[in-house]
Amino acid sequence: MFHSALTCLSATSYTSNDSWRGVRGREGSFSLSTGMCFVKKETLKDYEALRRECLESSTLFSDPYFPAQAPSLGFKELAPSSSKTRGVVWKRPTELTASPQFIVGGATRTDICQGALGDCWLLAAIASLTLNEKLLHRVVPHGQSFTDDYAGIFHFQFWQFGEWVDVVVDDRLPVKDGELLFVHSAEGSEFWSALLEKAYAKLNGSYEALSGGSTTEGFEDFTGGVAEMYELRQAPRDLPRIITKALERGSLLGCSIDVSPPSTPAWPGGHTQGPVTFKKLVKGHAYSVTGLREVDFRGNRERLIRIRNPWGQVEWTGAWSDNSSEWNHIDPAEREEMNSKMEDGEFWMPFREFQRQFSRMEICNLSPDALNDDNLSNWNTIKYEGSWRRGSTAGGCRNHPNTFWINPQYKITLLEEDDDPDDEEVACSFLVALMQKDRRRYRKQGQDMHTIGFAIYEVPDELRGSPSVHLKKDFFLRHGSCARSQTFINLREVSARFRLPPGEYLVVPSTFEPAKEADFVLRVFTEKAMFAKLSGEVLMFVMCVICVAWACGLAIDMEVSAHELRTILNRVMAKHKDLKTDGFSLEACRCMVCLLDKDGSARLGIVEFQTLWNKIKKWLGIFRQFDLDKSGSMSSYEMRLALESAGFKLSNKLNQVLVARYADKEMIDFDNFICCLVKLETMFRTYQELDKDGTGVAEINLSEVISLT
Repeated sequence: MFHSALTCLSATSYTSNDSWRGVRGREGSFSLSTGMCFVKKETLKDYEALRRECLESSTLFSDPYFPAQAPSLGFKELAPSSSKTRGVVWKRPTELTASPQFIVGGATRTDICQGALGDCWLLAAIASLTLNEKLLHRVVPHGQSFTDDYAGIFHFQFWQFGEWVDVVVDDRLPVKDGELLFVHSAEGSEFWSALLEKAYAKLNGSYEALSGGSTTEGFEDFTGGVAEMYELRQAPRDLPRIITKALERGSLLGCSIDVSPPSTPAWPGGHTQGPVTFKKLVKGHAYSVTGLREVDFRGNRERLIRIRNPWGQVEWTGAWSDNSSEWNHIDPAEREEMNSKMEDGEFWMPFREFQRQFSRMEICNLSPDALNDDNLSNWNTIKYEGSWRRGSTAGGCRNHPNTFWINPQYKITLLEEDDDPDDEEVACSFLVALMQKDRRRYRKQGQDMHTIGFAIYEVPDELRGSPSVHLKKDFFLRHGSCARSQTFINLREVSARFRLPPGEYLVVPSTFEPAKEADFVLRVFTEKAMFAKLSGEVLMFVMCVICVAWACGLAIDMEVSAHELRTILNRVMAKHKDLKTDGFSLEACRCMVCLLDKDGSARLGIVEFQTLWNKIKKWLGIFRQFDLDKSGSMSSYEMRLALESAGFKLSNKLNQVLVARYADKEMIDFDNFICCLVKLETMFRTYQELDKDGTGVAEINLSEVISLT
């Protein structure tokens, strides 16, 4: 049986930008501009090395990349000259209390009290994280303290746009009037939450960059998962199924009640408690969803949902609350099982009441690397990285038909439908999430989040099966989308869940307005198993490419740039001592990439690179066959015979033109021979495509001439 598959043969690779300037290594990498380590295989060598250096020199760590200075606080309300930062000094916990502790008795909600920063969204996410010890210690690594080999250095791990990064900080914290300025613990001697906030501020450029946001943003950066939000008054009919599957995967689920009129929400450890309903539900407060179950109740099936208040104590007092009479009408064994697993602050309530009382629900679906538990069924994921650039790939939304088609386009293939026995519809469930990168870092320059969204189109019949598809303007003028994000919005991420029939589709991510520049990550999650749609031959070839690239010191990520192509070709050609060659020039490799690059990414994907590689091997045989004097290069006569053997019969005039273009003192070396054949084959193929009727005459416009030449 086939499985759902997502096929990406031309997704752009991860590249560092000015915000990171990280250099990818075999096990990890270190960013010189931010002091952040891109973690691979859980290696934390940079943190350990820095800590060891401090211990050996008997000094406390001072972070040069996030210094204890005013610019680290902010740029506007927390600018160096602002009233809020006047009088701020930086102190280590050892200067604030006689016996500071990193974590005391486990991380709990009382460790998270809000300070003078509007990052309650982050604190709510941290509070939810404390409910899952396994996820918490991915973010807050074990073994850190103010006693054992204390060196003034701590580290935390965050998920950032497809990578787990290790962020190193010193423990100098901003203090005003003798108190911590930002996050602090309720009892004052516990500092893990304050240091976690500092590491997250460093990740985003400053403390002020954290002001304002969505709890789901924190969820994702703590788990690497993807978040989706449901307005419960407009929830889909299959919401119970969605919740059940999310719980099976170990996802984080939260719910809340809107405050009307708006007031300060009741954040963990905060200063204000939101309004409480007459059945003891707190408005503006973040609850967790921990279970869903159906029971036999008076001859009918009753669906119940289990909710947890992280504060404890304040609980629902309506139907199916802890001491309600409804429990007397179900099987005693079932009642005992359901109630024995509950903790303080946890309660059951009818699902219909849940939808009536609560305003919205958020689900953070975990990616496979966030929770390695064989008993949990995780999403299968694939990630594309791309960018919108003015004049080339920033086309704006469908409101701009002249430019919409230039946006990046990503092909997904759904092959196997869901296996829900209660669902008669033949459809595949999947989730699409579009995230813009590093936008908080641009706040200092007066920029913020772009308004983003995406649309999904069915691939037309004539292009199905093609490894690379980029549809043009005419297609989008004649066809509507089969699915799209609910809205374009200025959040870091826009996500939506879909169910479509098996088939091939294109996802087109875009900003709302054209010419808006940003980097982005597009993730697609499927419920079914996922595999790359590659033949055995191609898989073997991919392994060979990786081996050759690795030997050349390259980190090939299934796409080859002109620079990487040059390194690979010249390293391989150097082993052929019988060939005369000065090596492939960068310009020659750019030419090859340009001529074979079908998707306009300026890189060769797997199929494109395999095509080029096979042709070079074939042409190498022809070169050796017609190098009659075995000199390692060709005369003009030998080249003419070789071109005919390769399938190109040219006039005398064209042969003269080629010799004049590619010969050096009437001799043609191997790299020039290959470049000549690549161009000839591309031009012959292009002509045949233009001469659709086979009349021997082709029509070509100016744009096509410029593109071809």
